[in-house]
Order: sequence, then C-alpha cells, then structure tokens
Amino acid sequence: MFPFALLTARLLQNVGLGRTVTGQQTTQHSILFVTGTRADFGKLEPLATATRDAGFAVSFFVTGMHMLDRYGLTKLEVHRTPGVQVHEFLNQRAGDPQDMVLAKTVIGFSDFVKEHQPDLVVIHGDRVEALACALVCATNYIRCAHIEGGEVSGTIDEIYRHCNSKLASDHFVSSDDAARRVMSLGEASGRIHAIGSPELDFHAGPSGVTMPQVQTRYDIAFDDFGICVFHPVTSEMGTMGQQAAALFGALAGSGKNFVVIAPNNDPGSADIFAAIDQLPKDRFRVLPSMRFAHFSELMKNAAVMVGNSSAGVREAPFIGLPSLDIGTRQTNRAKSPSVFFADATDTGAIAGFLRDQWGQSYPRHDAFGGGSAAGRFAAILQQDTFWDAPLQKTFHDAAD
Repeated sequence: MFPFALLTARLLQNVGLGRTVTGQQTTQHSILFVTGTRADFGKLEPLATATRDAGFAVSFFVTGMHMLDRYGLTKLEVHRTPGVQVHEFLNQRAGDPQDMVLAKTVIGFSDFVKEHQPDLVVIHGDRVEALACALVCATNYIRCAHIEGGEVSGTIDEIYRHCNSKLASDHFVSSDDAARRVMSLGEASGRIHAIGSPELDFHAGPSGVTMPQVQTRYDIAFDDFGICVFHPVTSEMGTMGQQAAALFGALAGSGKNFVVIAPNNDPGSADIFAAIDQLPKDRFRVLPSMRFAHFSELMKNAAVMVGNSSAGVREAPFIGLPSLDIGTRQTNRAKSPSVFFADATDTGAIAGFLRDQWGQSYPRHDAFGGGSAAGRFAAILQQDTFWDAPLQKTFHDAAD
C-alpha cells in the first residue's frame, strides 16, 4: 500500500453520508466533474459513482470530444450514469487549434460556475479542457481537485498536467512517485493523496459483459486479435502521417487481426485517420469509441496492445496484457515487465513484438493501485479537514 495512502485506508472505516457537520449545521456538498474525452470519463466515472453513493450532489460538465459525432458522440455515455446531473457545452469546431479551444472553454465554464456555484470541481490529467477549468477555479477561488497529477510523459501533455497541479487546490495521484513530483512543485503534502489510478477500479473486477456480447455489439468478427490505439502527438504534427502509415503498415503486414480505436481530436488526427482508412477491412475493425465496460472486456481477451494510449502503459500491465508503446507520447510514464517500446517507423521491432508477445500473459502489475481508488477518494471528501483547508495557496519547499 502507498505510504501516502495509509491515512485514506483508515478513512474507509468511517464512511458516512456526503455531508460535513459543523456544530449543529449539516451541509451537502455539490461536486462537479469535468470530462472532455472518453478516456478521462473512464477515470472519473468510478469517482463520481462513489461520491454519489456517499450522498454528495454529483454533476458532470461535458465538453470536448464527447460532443463530436466523429468520435462517437460519447456524451451519451455520461448521460447513462444514474443519479447525476449532466450539463453540456460545445467548446470547439473541427480543426480548432488548442489555444482557441482553451479560450472558448474558459468563457463557457466561467459562466457556468457563476450560475451553479459548485463546492468542488474535479478535473483529470492533461487535457486543454481541464486546464481551462482549473484556471477558472483558481481565479474564482473555487476548490478544485486534480486527478492523476505528478505524472511524466512526452509532448505538451506534461506541461498542461503540471499547470493543472499548480492551479488546483487538492491532488489525488496514482502513485508515491507522482505524489513526490507534486510536492516538488511546491504543493502541501497534506493536500496530496495517493489513491491509485481510478480506471483500475473497473478492471479489478468482472466487466459485467461477456466477450460474445462485446463482439456482437461492435461487430467484431474474430476471436484472436490485438488492440491498437494511436493518438496524435501535437509537437510532431509534421510527421504524424508518416508515423501512422508506418505503424499501421506494420500491423497490416503481420497478417494478424486488430481492433482499432480511433484517435482523439488533437491536431494531427486527420493524418492518422487517413492511414486507418487504408487498412484491410477483413482484418481490422475500426471503432470511434467503446463503452468502458466493453473495452475492459476487450482488453482482457486481447492478444496484445499496440499504440501510444495511456491504457497501454497503465491498464494493460494491470491486466497482464503485453503492450508495445509507440513513440514519445508516453515517454517515462510507467515501466513494467509487460511494456515494450518502439518508434513508429521501426517496423522490425514492431514485427518482433507481435511475433514474440502475441498471446502472452504477465503477472498483474499493481504499482498504480489495486482497484480501490474510488472508495479512498470518497472517504477523503467525507472529512471536515478536506473542506476546511484554505484556498489561498503558499509554496511549500520539499524539505518543509
């Protein structure tokens, strides 16, 4: 168990309702979760469900990729969450640069929080929507919890992630290493909680669906398959088409079957879609997105995972699925015996991985928790000390 999480484990023994009590007054706190992609919703949904079940008033601010048809209109998945309110905001048109998306989200979210006045805003990770909402919270002195800060990776994502940590008032991180990095940014140790990665809560137990149900729902015609998820790297836009063509060419040349999940909407995605469109349709099933339970079951039955999604370096090792991390997007994000590395253009390394690792299984890697993040999160929010902490931040040297 993480040393930083020892306190939260003890808090689980005192789970009550989602209210704090001061003197004779009882207050129900409102918690707003910000989600812009199918990926961050998979991490936030367990936390939202746990806090809802603990008695908090829970709502979602839904924006970003969720609102776009090309990426599966995944706002519908958020609406399926029972017992929560859902608020939609369209923050972009196709092709909008990230700075414009940032500006639109700041304006929209600022108007929203002035009207709804949430007690806590929960953001995740490194997306531009999270950065916009964290900035609004900081300038308006709204309590903001950042999920999975302190991670390291490639490209501009890491810059956004560390900015979010500095803007947020509270931190729920995935590991002790991440906790130490957030402390090195000057954040107070008492506001940092190592709870593990929330998405592992899904993968730790049965998905609730069977593989035949997954195959029927998503028209997957093969039983022996790998998974590929390849996202744009915004700092490498000039070569994304070349990288995608090389990667998918290597997968096609292997003769193996793959389920391909479409890339996110970052600049450069059009070049990846162009490469995907050339894949042989009899061996490649391309999907805009999947329900999280179905994706969990898909991973548990896959032969390998290839690409640059965080799922390949976080969820795949937890499941024991061998994965090949492509390129720089997840650089230094995580290490485990089941994760291998290659450049997109290194077709020999890709072919060797598919030959040697196809269908292999590894012991579960639990450096990022064992599937109990949501309970720890809810337990911390049920403590008076969480809500009583001042919002005016000061820099804390690591030695303090």
